[in-house]
Amino acid sequence: MFKIRLENTAEAEEFVKAAAQCGGDVDLHSGVVYIDGKSLLGVIAMGIKREMSVHLNNPEDYSLKKAVQKFVVA
Repeated sequence: MFKIRLENTAEAEEFVKAAAQCGGDVDLHSGVVYIDGKSLLGVIAMGIKREMSVHLNNPEDYSLKKAVQKFVVA
């Protein structure tokens, strides 16, 4: 798990494109809401400028963190 913050819809689109390259599920979590990280509409609906946790169901997909490093927050 790692956390990201997307500032605009262009960044959301970039994240979703990177997530789509993963073979397993990519889930985003914020508060009590979980969404599919491969869904642009879901990512935008969850909220831009909100910190979200990224959960990867396939450990081999941790290359996603490297691909979206500029969105990762501490």
